[in-house]
Amino acid sequence: MITEKDLQEAIAECQGQRNPTASTCIKLAAFYTIRRELFGEDKEMLPGYSFQAGPSVIENDSGTEFAQAINGRKQEDFWPLMDEMMDTIHAIHPRLYRAVMDRLRK
Repeated sequence: MITEKDLQEAIAECQGQRNPTASTCIKLAAFYTIRRELFGEDKEMLPGYSFQAGPSVIENDSGTEFAQAINGRKQEDFWPLMDEMMDTIHAIHPRLYRAVMDRLRK
């Protein structure tokens, strides 16, 4: 049986794709239709515009251990950890912090 949670996850995955294809749009429409038919319409979850960004999912498959750990995760779960890490680096290794910040600003 398809659960509402499964559908929400499938919808979020489709909405999080950076360059959606026609296939992605068809899947998204199908997931919305199935959710509406099985569980009723949730006005709060419907996007206002077709170009509205969905949940941002990190897509990084460089092959490193770090990339594997973050690939497919939601950005809102990832950025607070990175912010905390940068604060720690700033306190214990200011030169490394400055070097990273310089690269980010370029």
